[in-house]
Amino acid sequence: MSAVEVLIDGAIGCITLNRPDRMNAISVALATELAAALQKLGTNPDVNVILIRGAGGNLCAGGDFEEVERLRAKGPAALGTLFTAFRRACDAITDIAVPVVVAVEGVAAAGGFELMQAADIVLVSDAARIADNHIRFGMIPGGGSTARLPRLIGRQQALATLLSGDRLSGADAVACGLAYRCYPQADFDENVATFVGALAGRSRQAVTTIKALVDNGLRGSLDQALTDEIDAVVPHIIGAGAASAAAFESREARA
Repeated sequence: MSAVEVLIDGAIGCITLNRPDRMNAISVALATELAAALQKLGTNPDVNVILIRGAGGNLCAGGDFEEVERLRAKGPAALGTLFTAFRRACDAITDIAVPVVVAVEGVAAAGGFELMQAADIVLVSDAARIADNHIRFGMIPGGGSTARLPRLIGRQQALATLLSGDRLSGADAVACGLAYRCYPQADFDENVATFVGALAGRSRQAVTTIKALVDNGLRGSLDQALTDEIDAVVPHIIGAGAASAAAFESREARA
């Protein structure tokens, strides 16, 4: 059985972490298949958005303990393959042009929490159980929490989250900037489908340009980011965005 299932539904590329009996724990196989799925969907011109979910009612409970122990017994090089493979998967989210949405229900702990951090947009259930619980086991993160989390929520909140191991609710995740929307579990699937469906129907060129501008802007200075935005918007309006620009004059757009 594949550790990751891939399905294309119209303009939506759907990726499901498919180890429900292990709460979708991260193995080398899962991480490798996730990276490959992201790269394949990301280069498909018919896919406008990618949705990642977990099978069995959980996103991901972190690294597979049995695999970690097996790799640890083989030495540092073997153990490193797990973290390197997972990093490739998370990096792929930034590298591909289209936005990647992660839908979080159930447990999102350790590596699952770190997958959330790598996402472009996160949607959470109000029943989600979110935490970086490495510290509770005397461990340290290996999937990006010490690097991404301070950039997302600031040093104070990041350190407190990592050093306490406290659980966050879906509402907490939205409040601190880790997620965009929190939906009731009873209506979670419907709300996720509505959000992703609307995003998939947007102008692909506009969506991918905005993602690139935001990501590149965060890596450089504000001045350069503002310049890059002007350099992008002028040819966009003159070219493919001309019809969209004209729509700003419509009554519907002003409503």
